[in-house]
Amino acid sequence: MTDKLKIASGHIELKSVSKFYGEGENYKEVIKDCSLEITPGVLSVMIGPSGCGKSTLIRLIAGFEKPNSGTITIDGRPVEGPGKDRLVIFQESALFPWMTTEDNILYGPRAIGQDNSKNRDLANFLIDKVGLNQFKKKFPNQLSGGMQRRCELARALINQPEVMVLDEPFRGLDEMTKELMWEYYANLYEENKATNFFVTTDIDEAIFLADRLIIMTNIPTRVAAVIDVDIPRPRRLSNIFELDQANAIKMKALKILHEEAMKSFRSGSKAAADFIDAYSKRVSS
Repeated sequence: MTDKLKIASGHIELKSVSKFYGEGENYKEVIKDCSLEITPGVLSVMIGPSGCGKSTLIRLIAGFEKPNSGTITIDGRPVEGPGKDRLVIFQESALFPWMTTEDNILYGPRAIGQDNSKNRDLANFLIDKVGLNQFKKKFPNQLSGGMQRRCELARALINQPEVMVLDEPFRGLDEMTKELMWEYYANLYEENKATNFFVTTDIDEAIFLADRLIIMTNIPTRVAAVIDVDIPRPRRLSNIFELDQANAIKMKALKILHEEAMKSFRSGSKAAADFIDAYSKRVSS
């Protein structure tokens, strides 16, 4: 792919970022004093308890919202709003239902007046790369869920962003399709090596994809731990969890996630807190 797509770069740095909403009784602190780096050429995957603030963090990096304090930079440039250097793939499909696969992929270049032979060649290259040659004239409702996700990956790649943020992009797919998409996405990433920031709640997905696993705390969120996943690529789902190394990383990550999830459950109500305390005593006795 490197002969068709430039290798984008984008060094993201968050320093002491905090984000809250409302005031008085409606005050809610979602992110508190969060610092992290997302480096080019390293697939960073973020995982954390449900509702901990991962999506808010994505919106801040994308420039859709601004932090209340702290700084976010890309290659040293402050993030002050949305920009063409960043592209977000959300959980929900954003394909235009009235456009074919080919037209959806070409939407970005056409929107900025670059519907030229070079981009059409690139679109055809990407359609072939994601295995949709036979479906280039089909509409989204004629594609399976996995095909739609592949189309969205191609639509993102044709814009050649410096940073691509993926917010649980395979959520909602059946288990077999989801696992196939893990391998498909990993292959595309290995060929392109652009800065990717992948967000998930699935520990197997996280370990299979990540070079660097970023584990977040309970809300208000910050970084609880960073684990290097130094398992050689290419990886295959058929054998990765037969490796002691992969299972050791999984157990370490699950321990941290369990502790943070218990904090979330405990903070829900006094009854929940009493239940967790009683449960913990039984487990430790």
